[in-house]
Amino acid sequence: MSVSPATVSELAPTGKLRIGLNYANFLLVLKDARDGTPQGIAPDIGRELASRLGVKPEFVKFDAAGKLADGVKKGMWDVAFLGNEPQRANEIAFTPAYLEIPVTYLVPAGSPLKSFTDVDKQGVRIAVADQSAYHLFLTRNLKAAELVAADGIEGSFKMFADLKLEALAGLKPRLITDAARLPGSRILDGQVTAVQQSLGTPRSRETGARYLKEFVESLKASGFIGAAITRHNVNGVTVAPKA
Repeated sequence: MSVSPATVSELAPTGKLRIGLNYANFLLVLKDARDGTPQGIAPDIGRELASRLGVKPEFVKFDAAGKLADGVKKGMWDVAFLGNEPQRANEIAFTPAYLEIPVTYLVPAGSPLKSFTDVDKQGVRIAVADQSAYHLFLTRNLKAAELVAADGIEGSFKMFADLKLEALAGLKPRLITDAARLPGSRILDGQVTAVQQSLGTPRSRETGARYLKEFVESLKASGFIGAAITRHNVNGVTVAPKA
């Protein structure tokens, strides 16, 4: 897949590709190597993109999805790995999803909540990671339940446990871990939504955005995404279908 000089200059105007990573998404960004090199599915994709553009990658690290998304306003990154949400699309041009992560609820021991319908009722308080993709989704779609936002995924778990809230919304792979920390708690069957993980670039970069869409589709078709999932032993995620 050839890359035009205009695409390179638009996506990497400083001569490096500044790649925004959300370290709160433990499925996509693992712990850094001893030398500080980012590890995981998202860093692998970022390095592959930089290689195809013929520039060096420079990783910009954030500890929450909302902070990463807000970074576009300050010009802090050229491309970023984010959940594709309408609230972010005014400023960020998203690619089709490259990966999907199911979202559901964890409820405490003895909870009468059995289904998603039971959760969306008056008096039900749901802990959620502030400005996460599923927080934005639930804000749009819940009609009666109350969302209680906390700073980060671990913060939402602590709020759920400490304040004895009725439910915790989260990525299913993480909720499996959380359930083991709370004896008697259980995960509701099915999924509320699936977070569509995409690459984003500032909306003004139209040429770069078109290239990124082709790039993501090529990685899905070639098996690159599936191989990265296997290589990093990430469970509970799937390669997104062809756009």
